[in-house]
Amino acid sequence: MTFKPSISIDVMRYDIKLTIDYIYESPAAGARQILHVMPLAIEGRQRVIAGSIQIEPKPAMRQDRRDFFGNDLTELAFTEPHSDITIVLKARVEVTGSAAPGLPTPDLAGLAKVLTAETDLGPRSPLHFLAASPYAEPVRDIALWARSHLQPGRQVAEFVADLGLALHREMRFDAEATTVNTPAAEAFAARHGVCQDFTHIMIIALRSLGIPAGYVSGYLRTLPPPGQERLEGADAMHAWVSAWCGKETGWVEFDPTNAVFAGDGHIVVAYGRDYADLAPVRGAMRIAGGQTTDQYVDVVPVNETGA
Repeated sequence: MTFKPSISIDVMRYDIKLTIDYIYESPAAGARQILHVMPLAIEGRQRVIAGSIQIEPKPAMRQDRRDFFGNDLTELAFTEPHSDITIVLKARVEVTGSAAPGLPTPDLAGLAKVLTAETDLGPRSPLHFLAASPYAEPVRDIALWARSHLQPGRQVAEFVADLGLALHREMRFDAEATTVNTPAAEAFAARHGVCQDFTHIMIIALRSLGIPAGYVSGYLRTLPPPGQERLEGADAMHAWVSAWCGKETGWVEFDPTNAVFAGDGHIVVAYGRDYADLAPVRGAMRIAGGQTTDQYVDVVPVNETGA
């Protein structure tokens, strides 16, 4: 990939609607849930104009707060028996900047020196994103693959793009190939998977070379085929990679599923080490039997809504 220091984007305003339905085979006696679904306000990148989360049935307890990484989360507790839960997010978001590199970055040796001197332990410190995490344990084959793409003297941001493009070429997107619990090693060996698999594989590859890398969850603006109308619910929650490229540039974001730096169609919900830190819905309940779940996402430019 020819390195470009930045990409220009159009300022875009979106209306987002997410609906998640859970239906239980037998009533749940109680449940606690943590939601990571609200878009994140990011200075110079993303502005949340309005947003709300509605839950049915009404929970006995609800708390909206921030997690360690600065993401918005909603914590719920249900004490009465219930056979289903419906979660509806509505938000209007303005995307004003990209997550492409804006300045030259060091090479791997230079990045290692910078990290050695790093002392910050705040939420976005690169030091949190170097070690193994639950969904991004080291995988020897992924590390060897990453090393095979190294080029001497390559800037870190250039290499991030190189690796993301290589993964995009070699992996096949297949919505039926994996589940949320499929190990990255398995998806990599088969060379197919979904955005979560692409993201975890790239995180493991970057960390194996000493590049801090994390998981970004969000919403992705998708476009219908030429000549066809956009379908409601056709958009999806998405995942891509953040990589730390030195003090001057900081974090950049690359989407290996689509082989692009995150731009005006990528709307950030949360940052973490991997999926375990920011699953859209995570929790526990007392229940006998199974459950089914459906998720629907609409990401619509405001000028398409008539607003």
